Amino acid sequence: MSQGRFVRLAEKDRPAIHITIDGKGVRAMEGDTLMVAMLTAGGTLRQSEFSDGNRAGFCLMGACQDCWVWTDSGHRLRACSTLAEDGMSVTTSQPGASWANHG
Repeated sequence: MSQGRFVRLAEKDRPAIHITIDGKGVRAMEGDTLMVAMLTAGGTLRQSEFSDGNRAGFCLMGACQDCWVWTDSGHRLRACSTLAEDGMSVTTSQPGASWANHG
């Protein structure tokens, strides 16, 4: 992935973990939320279900519902308040959603 939207300036000595986002491996750090891990690795969290625009989160505290991601089994998670776990795999499009394939 290219340079992320977030740039890690501190706490660079925490243990590394590895997660998978849309089938691609991403290195994160223990204690990162999914949002921090995803936006450190890339520029967006997901594609909007209402338009062809990309989303990167909005409120950063679990109120706006702009950061939804899904587990491979379809369980919905808020990226801003869910801690990334080593081996976790998420998708940025809701499994089976008709709008998920227009981008």
